[in-house]
Amino acid sequence: MAPMRPRSITFRLALFFCAASTAVLIGLGWLVGVLVEQHFVQQDVAELDSKVVLVRSAFARVRTDADLPVAGATLRDALVGRDDLLVAVTGRDGRLLYASASAAARFPAALIGSRPPVDPSARVGPIDWEHDGQSFRGITASASTAMPGEPPAIVAVARDIGHHHAFMRDLWRNLALAIGAGVALTALFGWIAARRGLAPLREMATVTQRVSASRLGERLPAESVPGELADLAAAFNDMLIRLEDSFRRLSEFSSDLAHELRTPISNLMTETQVAISRARSADEYREVLYSNLEEYERLARMTSDMLFLAKADNGLIATDARGLVDLAAEARDVLGFYEALCDERGVTVVLEGAGTVRGDRPMLRRAIGNLLSNAIRHTARGGTIRVTIVANAAGAIELAIENPGETIAAEHLPRLFDRFYRVEAARHSSSDGAGLGLAITRSIVEAHGGTIGVASSDGLTRFTIVLPGEDARTGAA
Repeated sequence: MAPMRPRSITFRLALFFCAASTAVLIGLGWLVGVLVEQHFVQQDVAELDSKVVLVRSAFARVRTDADLPVAGATLRDALVGRDDLLVAVTGRDGRLLYASASAAARFPAALIGSRPPVDPSARVGPIDWEHDGQSFRGITASASTAMPGEPPAIVAVARDIGHHHAFMRDLWRNLALAIGAGVALTALFGWIAARRGLAPLREMATVTQRVSASRLGERLPAESVPGELADLAAAFNDMLIRLEDSFRRLSEFSSDLAHELRTPISNLMTETQVAISRARSADEYREVLYSNLEEYERLARMTSDMLFLAKADNGLIATDARGLVDLAAEARDVLGFYEALCDERGVTVVLEGAGTVRGDRPMLRRAIGNLLSNAIRHTARGGTIRVTIVANAAGAIELAIENPGETIAAEHLPRLFDRFYRVEAARHSSSDGAGLGLAITRSIVEAHGGTIGVASSDGLTRFTIVLPGEDARTGAA
């Protein structure tokens, strides 16, 4: 069974918006219904209180039993047209003093049988009940008469609230319909708002679909996307910039590699074709083989260097960081190796300072050799190369190799450590190497936890290697 596809963000936002609005609308509808119901109760109680005042006024003039019919007539005249009102007045002994039409039978015992306090401002209720399919709301209060020694009578007043119930039923039904319509509309508007709000994401997806190896120049319009997506758009654009730069370097690397391999292979083919073009002596064949051997050695060095860099790119360089390496001693050994070349070119090398680091001796010697060979190659006759080794304020060891020569333009400096990169427009001859020395040097330095940089100004070029000092590497271990 295929896994269920996750819901879209648009659906989730619309659903969340719909649920939130449903809760709000239901809460508001319930509040409106409760407030309307409370208003009706307050309205009914106010009217019933007014009728209690009317009854009290009529019975306040009753001095004897003979005055009771007069008080009843007064109440009947005052209640003409109010068939929805029920009024019953009983004495404390349960004797019915006055009752509107069928009023006494409609009052519940809980109301008509109660004994309200004598305080005129006090009352019992309101109490709701039903009788013969009708709904009533009533209160009970006391009413004093002018009869000497007679305790206050009990006044029960109620009104038919069936129309209130009918109104509330209609109100709840209309509220339910309004809430349902509101929920449907908010769901629709929420879906539209979510879809419009996510339009920048769809535009970003469209741009990403157009990105390919041949179209890495595409960029997301970071200035026109919402603030929430600005960081994502900026990060994506930065990624495209890095990819474009990586593809460009890869393309240049492939081109340079093909060029570097073409020269020795072309030399081998040419010399071989010349050798087999006619019969030759053994010495002549031997000379051709020696010449071919030099080209094979160059190819072998290039292959070895490429393999080293491939391992460095994948973190596979194994360094022996346990041994102590005296950088000054290693520099002197390298200088001894290049002494004949320096004499031939008329170049002087001055070594100053000392420093000890923990690392792989052969690899560090190779890095120093690459930098020194590069310096000798670019120093004019009579120039002086300075090799300086010092400890900086942070306890790291700095090894700097400075040589006079043409100033390197600032735009070339960041790329000097790229493979096959050369500042000159024209390529060097085969004796100048394959252009991998500085790339290998950077890989060796980084494998030892160090950094390498270059600066060039006023006819001086300075390469600086910074490696953790002996104490720093020991403490880190």
